[in-house]
Amino acid sequence: MTGQSRPHFLVRYAGFLVALIGIVVLYGMALPHRPSADEQTALAERFRFTRIELPRPAGFFERETRPVHPSMQKISAWVSAMGAAAALGDVDGDGLPNDLCQVEPRSDQVQVLPVPGTGARYVPFVLTAAALPDDASMAPMGCFIADLNEDGAMDFLVYYWGRTPIAFLRKADSGEVKPRRDAYLATEVVAGRERWYSNTATLADLDGDGHLDLVIGNTYPDGSRLLDAKASGVMVMPESTSRSANGGWNRLLLWAGATSGSQPTVHYRDESHALKEADARGWTLAVAAGDLDGDLLPELYFANDFGPDRLLHNLSTPGKLRFEAMRGEGGFTTPKSFVLGQDSCKGMGADLADVNGDGLMDIYVSNISSSWALQEGHFLWLSTGETARMRDGVAPYVQGAERLGLSRSGWGWDAKLDDFDNDGVLEAIQATGFVKGTVNRWPELQALGTANDALLTDPRNWPRFQPGTDISGHDPNAFFVQDSSGKYFNIAKLIGLAQPMVTRGVAIADVDGDGDLDFVFANQWEDSFFYRNDNASGNAFLGIRLLIPSGQEGDAAAGRPGRPAIGAEARVSLPDGRVLTAQVDGGNGMSGKRAPQLHFGLGQVAADRALPVEIRWRDTRGQVQARKLTLKPGWHTVVLG
Repeated sequence: MTGQSRPHFLVRYAGFLVALIGIVVLYGMALPHRPSADEQTALAERFRFTRIELPRPAGFFERETRPVHPSMQKISAWVSAMGAAAALGDVDGDGLPNDLCQVEPRSDQVQVLPVPGTGARYVPFVLTAAALPDDASMAPMGCFIADLNEDGAMDFLVYYWGRTPIAFLRKADSGEVKPRRDAYLATEVVAGRERWYSNTATLADLDGDGHLDLVIGNTYPDGSRLLDAKASGVMVMPESTSRSANGGWNRLLLWAGATSGSQPTVHYRDESHALKEADARGWTLAVAAGDLDGDLLPELYFANDFGPDRLLHNLSTPGKLRFEAMRGEGGFTTPKSFVLGQDSCKGMGADLADVNGDGLMDIYVSNISSSWALQEGHFLWLSTGETARMRDGVAPYVQGAERLGLSRSGWGWDAKLDDFDNDGVLEAIQATGFVKGTVNRWPELQALGTANDALLTDPRNWPRFQPGTDISGHDPNAFFVQDSSGKYFNIAKLIGLAQPMVTRGVAIADVDGDGDLDFVFANQWEDSFFYRNDNASGNAFLGIRLLIPSGQEGDAAAGRPGRPAIGAEARVSLPDGRVLTAQVDGGNGMSGKRAPQLHFGLGQVAADRALPVEIRWRDTRGQVQARKLTLKPGWHTVVLG
């Protein structure tokens, strides 16, 4: 090649060379991050958990699937792949979130029990619907522990496939302190006999009136008879692998009043019409509600299967809901799924936390990331701080999961961000696994994922997914820890969390009040487990129980100072200049619910060092309030007057 022809050659192939360099760079970025063996050992030494099996409820029996509609029999294992759930909280009023509400799919029972190892403080019991409609065509999918009627006592909300949710309200004159089944009144949350297929729910003050509303995420179309083995016709499946909008309508239920006493009540007004159909009818598996722009009105993130997730900007006023969809922005080199709202499918978990330390919540989303499979990867939507752009419909977030090492694990479900060793840096814990069996059906699922969408809505066109099917059934759950490079690495195998489980929910709380976070894995069609954190790092922590006065006469005198201040925000300033930010969680995620307390890891902060803490919340009138405190490490209860 002559000197004169070389420039012509470079110009001619410049595009090819740029593309080749880009491929090499992207391939390097895509390689899994792996710290040295010595650093992996050092990371693992910071964590120690003791696994304890959860007791099985009375009436338990073994099974792998539920009875399903005749047209669904061919895919009974697929239809039966959800239902395991767990929530942690303080049911008996001892000041510790050491009580568990667990959904056991093998018997479709919702049991309430003391967390193993916390003492036999009361006899475990099962929440039954009593005189309310409850039959084999209905199955519980999740529960959470909350003060629904604002009387200072904890109630339960259970949501289902095949019916609307049920509130189990604590009777004020139940006659004893210890929880038991007849101390709760089963109450319909909405009137009528509608059939919803609810897979997730959370609490949030949607309209800023000072009361907690309900957000219900639904999957299959309303009115379906999915679990009715005697019904006729053909059930409807998603209309697309990546653009489905034919699922059940997500529900927004505004709190409309409540009473306490021997016949407690709680009333909600269905304002779901505030959602546009495109935002409401995704096949929603997880939801996250939290303030993303600083006005203490919670935005909503719907993590959808078979279609793009939705992030909704909250523009509501008391009594009137208004939500507008936001979408991210991308450039020529940005993969479509790396733009918020343009992903294709498989949103299965969602959590909010401040990962990048800018004082704003980031969004962690669990997807399918099985090797050589329908891999989209998990998402970590990092805030850019440009919150003003939200009013223009722009989601001010960039995708950070790939560069931070959080994009892959397996077939993901619930996912949570929390600090388990109190070093001031969040870890990521993730439930994985779909259907456990002996026959690998991934090839058939891959074929379905690339088939003509016109075939998808009819379950009779699907491959055979029945008992014995295995689809990512042996994935180990993930536990990501940040290493010295700033990237995350999955150390689950190094700390005893690698036993293959088909896990759906992750519930988190400092169960024993010792300052480190414990958790529960709620497993599908197999035993579930509690993991006690035996952390010996010596790092300090700050725990805050934020309470709103209940407003019911006599509650404070009865030892019930208030209800958890869900949606309140606290910022803790550390001596090194960092600021840690968190919001009280009302039940975000899929089927695992953390307790509504705030927990901050402080690292090597002295035990007598008082730290500045700024708290913001909405009071019972809906007014935004703020308070500055100085708190030393340890647990504190703050009643927000």
